[in-house]
Amino acid sequence: MSKLKLIIHREFIAKVRNKSFIMMTFLSPLLMVGMGALVFFLMKKNDEKVKEIVYVDESKLFTKDDFKDTETIHYKDYTALGIELTKKKVEEGNYYGALIIPKQDSLEILANSIEFYSKDSPGMSVMSSLESKIERKLRNEKLNNFGIDIDKINASRIQSDIKMFNFSGEESSKLINGLKIGLGAIAGYMLMMFVMIYGTSVMRSVIEEKTSRIIEVIISSVKPFQLMLGKIIGNASAGLLQFFIWGILLLIISTVASSVFGVDMVEMQTSKLPAEQLEVAKQAAGGDKMQLLIQEILRLPILKMFLLFIFYFLGGYMLYSSLFAAVGAAVDNETDTQQFMLPIMLPLILGVYVGFATVINEPHGSMAVLFSHIPFTSPIVMLMRVPFGVSWYELAISMTLLLLTFIFMVWFAAKIYRVGILMYGKKPTYKDLYKWLKYKG
Repeated sequence: MSKLKLIIHREFIAKVRNKSFIMMTFLSPLLMVGMGALVFFLMKKNDEKVKEIVYVDESKLFTKDDFKDTETIHYKDYTALGIELTKKKVEEGNYYGALIIPKQDSLEILANSIEFYSKDSPGMSVMSSLESKIERKLRNEKLNNFGIDIDKINASRIQSDIKMFNFSGEESSKLINGLKIGLGAIAGYMLMMFVMIYGTSVMRSVIEEKTSRIIEVIISSVKPFQLMLGKIIGNASAGLLQFFIWGILLLIISTVASSVFGVDMVEMQTSKLPAEQLEVAKQAAGGDKMQLLIQEILRLPILKMFLLFIFYFLGGYMLYSSLFAAVGAAVDNETDTQQFMLPIMLPLILGVYVGFATVINEPHGSMAVLFSHIPFTSPIVMLMRVPFGVSWYELAISMTLLLLTFIFMVWFAAKIYRVGILMYGKKPTYKDLYKWLKYKG
């Protein structure tokens, strides 16, 4: 046990004293906040840019009220100029585009005959807005042709806000579901990045010691199993320390940026939510964004989420790190690792895709439940499901399977490790790995 502690301490100290580790620990939060602020700034600038769209209405169905100006789009009626002259003027001028509405015998034909001309490809939001305006107008015209009173139809419209509860009486909301999706996605993405960064770090450390022949001296007094486990835990400890520092620095930098540069971090988050969803939630919380966000976050099972995050974070990392360590012991250089990396990374990538494809739409669906129990995907998928509430018996099954699989994989990887760590000069194959597993010396 004392030898394992020494190995963990050695790996941890070697990692945290590395210059690149120190630089990335303090530079990464600055880069993350800087990139986020830049994206937010560019989005606001893009939204502030006024787009001028001209239209030619030969159908005589549309009026100026149908094309009302917004903050970002201004409409001009160029019907009097005609189609060809309008197209030429827009092509030569500084216009966003030209909407051409021809004259047709029926509304059905007209709906598929409208054209939009622009120098560059128009944005999806702009085209969606134009299509919505046109569809609404043509629908109203068709209702008029049927002799249906549009005013009565408009007066009959009622907005519904369904309040969501579970059978224990706990209330939910659209906003809190959005927060759960966001937190789950961030947790799963962070785990994937952590495994990729620090798992490969374990592999490089093993390769480095193997190629420098230091490993031959080390294993003369330490068992390969202890050496591999010490490397995994030491690197994990350094990684968690780095993540902890990042969290503190991100909080400090975000606070400073909000007060000094006027960057509203709450606005950056709530601006990503759908307008209708945000409006309903704002009304329920009295209209204050900060109050709204804090109230919804406090309704989440924060302590449970944090504890499970730590368990699956460490469990997933250690499971994959044992495989990375075995790969590092099997090869002489990083180039030879490529043939073994794909089988290791596939379950990790699959977990991310399954999480985004199933958990977001149906967190308690059969596919989400299945992959949250499979040990190679459960760290990511279960982390995405946890904010939505997972029963304790499901968690117990998933956690037990993950723990047992980790122990088995450490044993499995140690059998490769003890033979491969002393093998030089030959590029190993899967057949060689199988032989090493059967070796009993």
